[in-house]
Amino acid sequence: MDERTRPLRRRTLLKAAAGAVGVAAAGRAFSPLLGPWDSLTLDEVLQRHYSELTPEDKERVFRRLEEKARQDYGVAVTISDPQPRPRTKFGYALNLSLCIGCRQCAQACHRENNHDRRTRNTYITVMEIGKGTLDLSRANSRYDHPVPLPDKTYMPVQCQQCDRPPCTAVCPVRATWKEPDGIVVVDYDWCIGCRYCEAACPYHARRFNWAKPEVPAAEVNPDQAYLSNRIRPAGTMEKCTFCLHRVRMGRLPACLEACPAGARVFGNLLDPGSEVRQVIATKRVYVLKEGLGTVPSFYYFFTV
Repeated sequence: MDERTRPLRRRTLLKAAAGAVGVAAAGRAFSPLLGPWDSLTLDEVLQRHYSELTPEDKERVFRRLEEKARQDYGVAVTISDPQPRPRTKFGYALNLSLCIGCRQCAQACHRENNHDRRTRNTYITVMEIGKGTLDLSRANSRYDHPVPLPDKTYMPVQCQQCDRPPCTAVCPVRATWKEPDGIVVVDYDWCIGCRYCEAACPYHARRFNWAKPEVPAAEVNPDQAYLSNRIRPAGTMEKCTFCLHRVRMGRLPACLEACPAGARVFGNLLDPGSEVRQVIATKRVYVLKEGLGTVPSFYYFFTV
């Protein structure tokens, strides 16, 4: 692409602004668009996009983030960068006949992904709907009674890891994209916090960090990945990554392991022998909002 027609990059904008008014002043001037820049160092402001980082760059960035976590949260963490596995596309299936609405999946997500404790953030919303209907317009996600109720169905909703994700298409700085293994990720250090992706997602799967996350040292999950569950900075978007830091290492998502009802199925959609492929082949599965053409990799089904 001709340099004159190349889309404006975040660091290009910041460098130009910094040259004119200084880095700190530039941060304040552009804060409505670019997040809490006053707290960033020059190295952080000028850091390259994840796709441009060399192995040496990554080593330096990851060590800096580990040190920042130690200073901010008083705990030693390890930030890794597990890569997509060859011939793998991850997919999820959820048995609505078995889900009991206990929200153990949401709580496991909260703990595994170092979510803010004050807001009790999680990537999973469990919807309670009338049995015999899947009308989400009348769903209740704030129920506080014992579950399950006999006349209700429970539907956990999280990122659908779409093949045609509208959230990535609207990002003005390409801070979010779909990986070869089907997982949609965010470069939290590149995100400018404009929230366009949040508005574009039809599944309400994106979350915005309004403030620095509050996580007690004893509750920090130290096993972290750059594109997954590291503690996200304020002013950035975040989302479910199917626990990328786990599944790329051959483990299962935390939400699946926490489900007491065995309602969740996960695996490689490209493997005909995987459990998730068996569900798709033998059950009547459906996806949320199919008419939108997002092509989710998250399936729902009933067994009774």
